[in-house]
Amino acid sequence: MNYVTIAAAIAASVLASPAMAQQNGDFSGVKATAIAGYDNIDLDIAGVDNVDGLLYGAALGYDIQSGNMVYGVELEATESTGNISNPAGRIDVGRDLYAGGRLGYVLGDSTMLYAKAGYTNARSSSPGLGGANGDGVRVGAGLEFKLSEKVFARGEYRYSNYEDGISRNQGLVGLGVKF
Repeated sequence: MNYVTIAAAIAASVLASPAMAQQNGDFSGVKATAIAGYDNIDLDIAGVDNVDGLLYGAALGYDIQSGNMVYGVELEATESTGNISNPAGRIDVGRDLYAGGRLGYVLGDSTMLYAKAGYTNARSSSPGLGGANGDGVRVGAGLEFKLSEKVFARGEYRYSNYEDGISRNQGLVGLGVKF
């Protein structure tokens, strides 16, 4: 009788293991994310206020999970509605491109805490004077929540530092799909 009980317990644990693994959620895979949030740009120009705007765009990434650790890469393209006008003219803050990596730690059943770092390139322009690109570095941190096996939500803060002392603080939310 004891052998039957032990065999039944082993069989139940083997059959339950895939369900338990799926419940914890695997963060591995290709991901596409729509993002939107607050954008604050410090142009480092005396007498010119910081530029505030709405950030919107998309990210594409790939994550690999090993135990509770998640390793990933991301590409991102965003646009900003930020612009400022003063007696010297108008400055529009435009697109921002990003390529970088992220390192995450799975917390609980469906939450991942992550940090990210990478290269960023932003564009600003002034009507009649043309535009300029600025290369920089971005660091950030966030939480990603699995809403289902294929859908997730994300909240993130990031800081970017560009050439000529220009910097950017952004807070965003995202909704994505895992393929």
